[in-house]
Amino acid sequence: MKFSIERGTLLKAVGQAQSVVERRNTIPILSNVLIEAEGDTVTFRATDLDIEVLDKAPAKVDRAGATTVSAVTLHEIVRKLPDGALVQLTDDGANGRLTVEAGRSNFSLATLPKEDFPVMATSEYSSNFACAAPALRRLFDKSKFAISTEETRYYLNGVYMHVSESDGGQVLRCVATDGHRLARIDAPLPKGADGMPGVIVPRKTVGELRKLLDDDEAEIAISVSETKVRFATPSITLTSKVIDGTFPDYTRVIPTGNTRKLEVDASEFAQAVDRVATVSSERSRAVKLSLDEDKLVLSVNAPDSGAAEEELAVAYADEHLEIGFNAKYLLEIASQVDRENAVFLFNSSGDPTLMREGNDTSAVYVVMPMRV
Repeated sequence: MKFSIERGTLLKAVGQAQSVVERRNTIPILSNVLIEAEGDTVTFRATDLDIEVLDKAPAKVDRAGATTVSAVTLHEIVRKLPDGALVQLTDDGANGRLTVEAGRSNFSLATLPKEDFPVMATSEYSSNFACAAPALRRLFDKSKFAISTEETRYYLNGVYMHVSESDGGQVLRCVATDGHRLARIDAPLPKGADGMPGVIVPRKTVGELRKLLDDDEAEIAISVSETKVRFATPSITLTSKVIDGTFPDYTRVIPTGNTRKLEVDASEFAQAVDRVATVSSERSRAVKLSLDEDKLVLSVNAPDSGAAEEELAVAYADEHLEIGFNAKYLLEIASQVDRENAVFLFNSSGDPTLMREGNDTSAVYVVMPMRV
């Protein structure tokens, strides 16, 4: 195998591959990227047995072939090469080495036979449809902060992507929750997605998928089966197992009878929460919200380190209410708001609170209060 490729193109392809590879693993081949050169294309494939990424890049192929080499080492080498360099990769199958040359730099890397590389079994996908990158990006970006990190509740360690009913008909919906807060984001249902099985997309896959969604013009081809999900652009294909579990009935925890309405400038609110939380003890980080007519007082009282208070002008016309929240949760939810105003709907100091952006119900957040 022998081919030449532009450094920037190679860096992008190997970067995607090396981030899938698990740093600590007992199977040496799983640290490697499978490089296959044929025609005028080189493909880079990496897997951790749960996720597989396949990246196609244009190259000048002098001799077709395939080999596997350490993904992390190759990525580090390419990253340190000068911008605009032309990189030549030559595999000498006889002595198990891959030579990487660029200008005056020359590296010789150990390889493992391509036959040992595990290729993820293909699945029969029951549902295939396309979704615009910005819509998919919004679905996952706005929900992923609420993914649980608790390994025992493994079925919450991802984003639940499914088809659901909304006021205006069927929607493609992503939901994530860790039991303390919940995010529910809707997008118009793409053509052909109506029969899609609901799947829980794992946290790591959500992170890898983000790299496919930067191009606003891109159409992402999505294929879903009961056990796998695949996201593809013309050059990158990301295939992942889905979490084998049942996502809880999240509709039960979304309050419907919350009538006390607070409207506040989202960025002012986030900055004020951040400022008063500075003095709170790291462990609890509780912020108290005291609401009176058109006035919100945020306060933190940490006996061991001090106290803080800040007043904001808001739109609120209900009776006095005092309620406490974890500062981190408030900040994460407030930072999701793209519009100017965040609307909070309260019931009482012990009930879950609902938050949305203005009158838009396509993004809804729930946060549990804390005792303060």
